[in-house]
Amino acid sequence: DSIGMTLLDMGKDPAKFTDDDYDAAIARLQKAVDKGQIRRFTGNDYTSDLTKGDLAACVAWAGDVVQLKADSPDVDFIIPESGYITSTDNMLVPNKARHKTNAERLMDYYFEPRPAAELAAYINYVCPVDGVKDELAKIDEDAANNPLIIPDKAMAARSHPFRSLSQKEETAYEEKFAKLTGA
Repeated sequence: DSIGMTLLDMGKDPAKFTDDDYDAAIARLQKAVDKGQIRRFTGNDYTSDLTKGDLAACVAWAGDVVQLKADSPDVDFIIPESGYITSTDNMLVPNKARHKTNAERLMDYYFEPRPAAELAAYINYVCPVDGVKDELAKIDEDAANNPLIIPDKAMAARSHPFRSLSQKEETAYEEKFAKLTGA
């Protein structure tokens, strides 16, 4: 997400970037680290720093922000002018799963509007299911109208995918990012 957001800010398309673009994004982030603009890179542990007010800005996930706002109303979600990176969680069935049909049925179930609405109301993350807004409104009107859960057209238009990487690219890019983050 850090690289994707940096690419967007540099005017690059994260769906079509080159090795040189990636290296330029790493260099830009390194410069910010060297100047103290970026104090550290975190995983999901950023939420406590955010709610304590120890962060001025961070890359955050919309569902976390929805949940954090309940106890910390000063936390807000701002999308940069350049847009944001689309994130997804994926359900997968292992290649040789013994109960493949059952797994597929469960996946199909979660793509029905009613169960999808129940899940969205519980986790507060973006719901990818068409027609879920009306079902979600029956459970939680505020959630149904929250663009962090059901993005409106304007918000969706600012979303950008990060392209798939080859195994070679993934290895090289992960090495460069680990060096940047001190991992």
